[in-house]
Amino acid sequence: MTQKSFGLIGCPLGHSMSPFLQGRLFSAAGVQAEYRLFELAPGTLASALPALRELDGFNITIPYKSEIIPFLDEVDGTAAFFGSVNTVKNENGRLIGCSTDGEGFLFALGACGVRVDGARVLLLGYGGASRAMGGTALLSGAKSILIAGRSPDRAAPLLRDLHALANARGLPCDLAAVPLSALETSLAGESWDLLVNGTPVGMHPSPDRSPVPEDVVRRCGAVFDAVYNPDETELLRAAERAGVPAVHGILMLCGQAAASQSFWGMERCGRDALLQLSRDAVAEMNRRFGRDA
Repeated sequence: MTQKSFGLIGCPLGHSMSPFLQGRLFSAAGVQAEYRLFELAPGTLASALPALRELDGFNITIPYKSEIIPFLDEVDGTAAFFGSVNTVKNENGRLIGCSTDGEGFLFALGACGVRVDGARVLLLGYGGASRAMGGTALLSGAKSILIAGRSPDRAAPLLRDLHALANARGLPCDLAAVPLSALETSLAGESWDLLVNGTPVGMHPSPDRSPVPEDVVRRCGAVFDAVYNPDETELLRAAERAGVPAVHGILMLCGQAAASQSFWGMERCGRDALLQLSRDAVAEMNRRFGRDA
């Protein structure tokens, strides 16, 4: 059996659990494959392309999810809207990109019984992850999406594109953007069904930070944090203290990994196996980075 070759590009990659997850999924699918990390310094993506074209496929993480797009031969419609690609397959020399962020996001929420349909969503951040999760929430029937961040002017492109998507699909969703400070001032009396953190705040090696104060968390019906390392982020700890359902980012990562392998033509992993994989991944993170990682 010929061994396939895959990898992950990004920077930094010291916290990545993708080799662990992909290796387990390759084994479950009966596929002989290697999975390597390609930590690319800023400005080196173009020079790395010849080596990447030798792979059967690869994943992309920060900061190259958007930067990779001009180098691809084809990008699927969802990824084009998100402006973000996190999975590429090499199909007879053609590099084809897609985004599995939305599928991973919905898998994580579904695993915890959290619904998006009809929900009032508070979305933190304007980057690729926030764009993918915001677009997915819109397409899944969210009643409203409020985007919040430190620099609300940066929300304009995402807000514009969400409006365009809502109009194109005939989706009645209220869309707006505010500075983070408004959540504790002019919007102090507001509540939301779901808080979604698409920012890197709280990620290893700075796990003691939260993107919003605990008062905001207490006004939300559920909290999802896309940060997966550490598994227990300060944001999720605040949700647990407040008795609010907390959805962990490792579930999204597992859903993304399974969707990537399906895009690469492998057998999709079942729900129960993915839930077990997420538990194993948390144990592995704790072993590598310490109990509080």
